[in-house]
Amino acid sequence: MLKKGWKINSILTGSCPRCQEESMYVAKNPFKLKTIYAMHEQCSHCHLHYEIEPSFFYGAMYVAYAVSIAFGVAIFVITNLILGLSAKTSFISLGIGILILMPITARIARNIYINMFVNFDKDWKGHS
Repeated sequence: MLKKGWKINSILTGSCPRCQEESMYVAKNPFKLKTIYAMHEQCSHCHLHYEIEPSFFYGAMYVAYAVSIAFGVAIFVITNLILGLSAKTSFISLGIGILILMPITARIARNIYINMFVNFDKDWKGHS
């Protein structure tokens, strides 16, 4: 189980990076594509504004690229080296896998990006 206060908890759950009390996203399911990027304006617990500055989450595109590469390498290693599928089948699997994982990649990238700038604060109640 992930401990509150760990960045990995906020990254994997999409919870507020400062208090980790609630989800940053309006819809918990990332596969609802119409609301994939719909976020609350601020945390209702600690009042952290999620968009720290205008266009803040554009930087998450670079993180998404790195996450996509990591997923792609993992898919290729599993299909080609572990399962022993041909290179052609492995690349087809890679393409399909990247498309299927796109909503998860987008959310994880945003979660990683905001966690690069905001740390957990167990005393957030005193700073509100």
